Amino acid sequence: MPRAVITGAAGFIGSHLADALIRRGYSVVGIDNLLTGDRANIAHLDGRDFTFVEHDVTNGIAVEGEVGLVLHWASPASPIDYLEHPIPTLKVGALGTHNALGLAKAKRARFVLASTSEVYGDPLEHPQRETYWGNVNPIGPRGVYDEAKRFAEAMTIAYHRFHGLDTKIVRIFNTYGPRMRVRDGRAVPNFIAQALSGEDVTVYGSGDQTRSFCFISDLVDGVVRLAESDLNEPVNIGNPAELTVLDIARAIIAATGSRSRIVHHPLPVDDPRVRRPDIALARARLGWEPRVALGDGLAATIEYFRRKLAAGA
Repeated sequence: MPRAVITGAAGFIGSHLADALIRRGYSVVGIDNLLTGDRANIAHLDGRDFTFVEHDVTNGIAVEGEVGLVLHWASPASPIDYLEHPIPTLKVGALGTHNALGLAKAKRARFVLASTSEVYGDPLEHPQRETYWGNVNPIGPRGVYDEAKRFAEAMTIAYHRFHGLDTKIVRIFNTYGPRMRVRDGRAVPNFIAQALSGEDVTVYGSGDQTRSFCFISDLVDGVVRLAESDLNEPVNIGNPAELTVLDIARAIIAATGSRSRIVHHPLPVDDPRVRRPDIALARARLGWEPRVALGDGLAATIEYFRRKLAAGA
């Protein structure tokens, strides 16, 4: 059977990717140093075609045997994580990407990089197309993540052009769903955890800033389609339905039946004012677009969080 390596496999998206690839007949090697990942996300894969290796990919990657696909997902992704771990974030974007590309080159495998909408920074183009170069503050507090991903993209393209490696770059927009951490720090998990606990729901700034939320199953479907395509340029994968942060906070309070009130905190430095993907490329070349309605996605995510909170997570 085909064999895939996923770095960051114990994370939110990485673990769902492992599920999807195993369903497609892959044997999966998952690598994670558990800095932000959780073994519970992959516990259900015990006894299946899955091997877990606890390892920091910035220290090199060695996998015996044939490998046909390498997916590099290792990185802190929440602002609270990359602000707490700025150097590891930069290192996994640089050294980790170099090592993952080196593995793909040695195995003659396809390579997929998890990039992010954050490469667009606080965008001056709206919606954001893949051709937009971005508006990023390289020395701001978010720069450790934004520039790590921009560098990772540059290295990935360099391996494609210089070594002829079959590389793909997915620019992921805000994604939500089961297996997010209860105190992840991003809008959807924060709002759900606060609403279910009866706490104030904290909105940063006025709440008029916009985001586009894609359910995890839609995101993974797009990534798998990209991995199996002949595309090598970056591709946006996200839901183009744009909401204000206040909209999503109110929707979550209503969906949970909570009596929480919304309170406003100061807006973080360099927080993007708008975020919405142009997915014309994904539609045309991958036949992909999101299918899960916000209400359905929130219901599944809220149920997961109810169980986690009841278990004392």
